[in-house]
Amino acid sequence: MKYSITAPDFYQIFRRKFNTSVFTDYADSAVYRKIKTRMTESKPKESIRALLSEIIDYAGLFPPSALSMPEAVINYAAYKNSNYDWMLGRFIVPVARLDEFAETAKEFFSRGKEIWKLSVLASDDIYETVRQIEDFNAKYAPHAVCDALEVKANTNFLINKIADAVPPNLATYFEIPLREDLADLYSTVAIKNQRAKIRTGGTTADAFPTAAQITRFMRICLAANISFKATAGLHHPVRCLKPLTYEKDAPEETMNGFLNVFLAAGFLKQNYQRSSIHKLLEDEQTENFTFDDNGVLWRQKHFLSTAQLKTLREKNIISFGSCSFDEPIKDLQEIGFL
Repeated sequence: MKYSITAPDFYQIFRRKFNTSVFTDYADSAVYRKIKTRMTESKPKESIRALLSEIIDYAGLFPPSALSMPEAVINYAAYKNSNYDWMLGRFIVPVARLDEFAETAKEFFSRGKEIWKLSVLASDDIYETVRQIEDFNAKYAPHAVCDALEVKANTNFLINKIADAVPPNLATYFEIPLREDLADLYSTVAIKNQRAKIRTGGTTADAFPTAAQITRFMRICLAANISFKATAGLHHPVRCLKPLTYEKDAPEETMNGFLNVFLAAGFLKQNYQRSSIHKLLEDEQTENFTFDDNGVLWRQKHFLSTAQLKTLREKNIISFGSCSFDEPIKDLQEIGFL
């Protein structure tokens, strides 16, 4: 059985590394309470394991959580030593904060046997971004490695420029505006053997794409054999109405569910019609999703096998970024999937 690293271990590290004002009363801090509470051991169905393995890239530095670097690092270290570490993907960090991350986290990742994998958000200068990543990897591998890059592009020229600058061992995800020329731009991404990224939400209502937009993006990626990831707005397993931020009286919006999105990709791969995919993406009924060791059943008649889910995750939809790791797990526990 695997448990969280104990709070005193973290406390001793932070006492040595940081001014005590960072955690003036560590025992009463929210971070301490998260670490102190052990995630209970579970034995999920094989299909759940296949679908959720390394699914969450931790983006605690970003809104709505917007944690400090020490808080985000200590959370990630705790998650890596919890019973749900199998669901944890990469730590997401802007390249401008890569040095800050290293200074904060190096005592954590140098102690452990497992590699800390990072996904880096590029700056506008792709050459400087690559240089900083290569410097980081040369200094900290094998304990910590930047092996994924996330970039924004809106022209074929920029896609080509970035792809030519990035070394082949760095998996690069291109986030492209959901415009009419999306297929044309992603054809260039495919030619360059790169990956795709879709933003599925945010802290404002207009940041959420429609079911039709998500479907079109995934159809393009599947047709072009492009692996892709999602980011933002996927804190919850099934589509639901939730506050946009953690602020008191925050406005509410209907958020996409990560089960909806990932399973929609799976059924799209099986050539389901757009109308069915739209219904799946907009399905808010938890009871419509049934998992067992053999696979997942949607609405009691549409089936994806565990083997199909494994292939989907390995070759097509890779992960999603979330500023919370606790929230998805809590929701999955509440609906009985973990």
